[in-house]
Amino acid sequence: MTSVKIITDSSCDLPQNIIDDLGIGIVPLKIRFGSEEFVDRFELSTDSFWERCKTSNELPSTAAPSPGAFEEMYRQAASDGRSGVVTVVLSGSLSATIEAAEAAARAVVDLIDVTVIDSRTVTLGLGSLVVQAAEASLQGQTVLEISTMVSEAAKKTQVHAALDTLENLRKNGRIGAAQSFLGSVLSIKPLIEVRNGVVEPAGKQRTRSKALAHLINLIAENASHIERISIMHAACEDIDAFASQVQSLVTPKVMIGQIGPVVGAHAGLGTIGVVFQTNN
Repeated sequence: MTSVKIITDSSCDLPQNIIDDLGIGIVPLKIRFGSEEFVDRFELSTDSFWERCKTSNELPSTAAPSPGAFEEMYRQAASDGRSGVVTVVLSGSLSATIEAAEAAARAVVDLIDVTVIDSRTVTLGLGSLVVQAAEASLQGQTVLEISTMVSEAAKKTQVHAALDTLENLRKNGRIGAAQSFLGSVLSIKPLIEVRNGVVEPAGKQRTRSKALAHLINLIAENASHIERISIMHAACEDIDAFASQVQSLVTPKVMIGQIGPVVGAHAGLGTIGVVFQTNN
């Protein structure tokens, strides 16, 4: 086996069947509820995470993986006879994960060619880039070719989301309790987007239906230029209806993934978002 191994972290929020089908390596972050710590995906499933969130008064927190977790995967890739490794991780502005990936790459520099890429995004923004990298690897592309393609695709990747609650932001200390209470009373739904690797506010809507309509309008405005599209959600009961609306607007098949603990710890239950890449 001489193809390039593609590795990412567990914030990619890709469905497990896609990870398995494309042979993508996942290095998990860690999730903490108070004094309890879990390895994302391996010790705590996404469904279990959301069940805990519904009953826990503590806000979960996340921790980056160790360099050793990446190094183990790099050494395994070399042992498997891979020609190299491309590691694509969540935005370096949001996590120290990239530092661990780069430290591990330096540790195996004499063993295998490893390139680490800052996706400058997260959740299925990252996931869609990883899928492209894995598909390119299966086509026989080199580390350099894959890295160049991913870096270019990252510039065309947009992530937009509507939060269903201000509670996680309040618990994180991002807004005061009074403003959080006001938001709950008025059913304010914050809108966010990822710009230049950072999560930025993108307005707000008074109701969930208006927030989702805002996302649908974004898709409609860009539909003719969209080449890839995904939807991510945090245990949303209205995901099917929303996905159906999105799919009716675009030609590419919509990939759907559930928001996992890494992003979910900050976004909260009910978050729904869209990720798309354009050709302009």
